[in-house]
Amino acid sequence: MNSAFAQARAWLGLCALLAAGALMAGVLPSATLDWQPGLAASEPWRAWSAAFVHWSLLHLGANLAGCAVLGALGLSARLGTPWALAWFAAWPMTQWGLLLQQEELLHFGGLSGVLHAGVAVAVIALLQRPGRERHIGLAIAAGLITKLWLEQAWTGPALRQVPGWDIAVAPFSHFSGAVAGGACAMMATWWTRVSTK
Repeated sequence: MNSAFAQARAWLGLCALLAAGALMAGVLPSATLDWQPGLAASEPWRAWSAAFVHWSLLHLGANLAGCAVLGALGLSARLGTPWALAWFAAWPMTQWGLLLQQEELLHFGGLSGVLHAGVAVAVIALLQRPGRERHIGLAIAAGLITKLWLEQAWTGPALRQVPGWDIAVAPFSHFSGAVAGGACAMMATWWTRVSTK
């Protein structure tokens, strides 16, 4: 087995799970799966299932492409199990962060927040490596920070109409995902260092 594939097996598995869930969720009514802050305590599984809900084919297609890109990044960067676990942990945290906008964001669905979490995890992983990989991590970090800054998720309405999209976009999910991914990746870094001592 290719060593890069073996190292990134868990990461690739998570990408496949996210994509497969998004494809299969279309057979169920979105109201049974989407994030609804009022149901966060009584139906906690929605913190996971909301990522599978998509409001249009364009929305689904864009997020499936994001899964493919993150899969390719994970494979080329050989992102191992600790990083996949960090990303998995950030998945529900991304939706929990949306509680900060619960008065405006009554329903949410989509992979974009979780994908931003994956990008943040990859950035933290790459920044710990020497040479070229660290430079790639810095470039991705700069792109992610710039995107989040331009979206200004912490100001303005929770849902926004963005040219080119046939749905309203919730930029705070991107911010929440990036923060959750960064925090979980830092915990994975700490755990890896402690466990190897």
